[in-house]
Amino acid sequence: MLNPSDVLNGKILVVDDLPANVQLLSRMLTTAGYLRVSSTMNPQEVCALHSVNHYDLILLDLQMPVMDGFQVLEMLKQVEPGGYLPVLVITAQPSHKLKALQAGAKDFISKPFDLAEVLARVQNMLEVRLLYTELHKFSDELEQRVKDRTSELKESYLETIFTMTRAAEHKDEDTGAHVQRISYYSRDLSVMLGMDETFVNNVYFSSPMHDVGKIGIPDQILLKPGGHTPAECEIMRTHAAMGAKILGNSKSVYLKMGAEIALNHHERWDGGGYPNRKSLEEIPLAARIVNICDIYDALRSKRSYKPAFDHAKTMAILTLGDGRTQPEHFDPAVFEKFTQNHAHFCDIFDKNSGHSLKEHQP
Repeated sequence: MLNPSDVLNGKILVVDDLPANVQLLSRMLTTAGYLRVSSTMNPQEVCALHSVNHYDLILLDLQMPVMDGFQVLEMLKQVEPGGYLPVLVITAQPSHKLKALQAGAKDFISKPFDLAEVLARVQNMLEVRLLYTELHKFSDELEQRVKDRTSELKESYLETIFTMTRAAEHKDEDTGAHVQRISYYSRDLSVMLGMDETFVNNVYFSSPMHDVGKIGIPDQILLKPGGHTPAECEIMRTHAAMGAKILGNSKSVYLKMGAEIALNHHERWDGGGYPNRKSLEEIPLAARIVNICDIYDALRSKRSYKPAFDHAKTMAILTLGDGRTQPEHFDPAVFEKFTQNHAHFCDIFDKNSGHSLKEHQP
């Protein structure tokens, strides 16, 4: 509910090229109790004055030399926040009234002035303007509350993710650095593929969970020096389904994508992967992206069963194949973007070996 004093305290600007009109309107308003009435006879000043003072109402004469009221209306549209022009036009021409309203004015008063009409229209306009301002303020506050709540929910989801990745890091410090880099690779490769901001953000936070299922792999197998026996390999492969099970049935978009990636990031484009021998676009795009990023980083990294390879050797293995890893294992479009930008991924590996994921949110 508006307080009458708020209306009387509204900022009013009178714009007319005739001193007599300016004096008459100003006197009408101040006598009626309006406290903040100013004026100008130069229409070229109106926009600059409004930018500084943010008037609640502008009484604008339409017929003025150099710049008429219609031109002022057009200029005000460029400086008025929200596009709401608090303009009450002054005209003696009936044909100008409709044109002025179409140009953005909110009401009009006729010449010669009638005191009752002027005061009624001014009061109505100020009440509408002040209510509009209150509504706009409330809308901004509501939007901020929604943003704050969304941020809180996002933080809650991310804390779950960080807890998961910390569990992986507890098993193996090398793996901890690996999952951090995976998020950077996956984010940047998604951008290179032209994915939208939502996908890029989701894959950034979801990709570190790709190997969360390894929490359930016995240390004597997970950290075993040298190669694994066929039976041990089968146990190792269960981490994909185990990760999906750990992350599944969640409402979080990050955990949903994390489960999708965990289950499918060892599938191959040619159908030779695991656990379900999916092929081509049966494999979710996020998993296809993480697949190449995961293998690149694994080849670059020291593991209990292998030494670290440099970038050149790693790229030779990826592009030429070594029996275990072949280029046909990867989505051709994803692989092409990766190889075209291979130096970028080398930089990520070199620069990010021990930073916290939470410190690098996009």
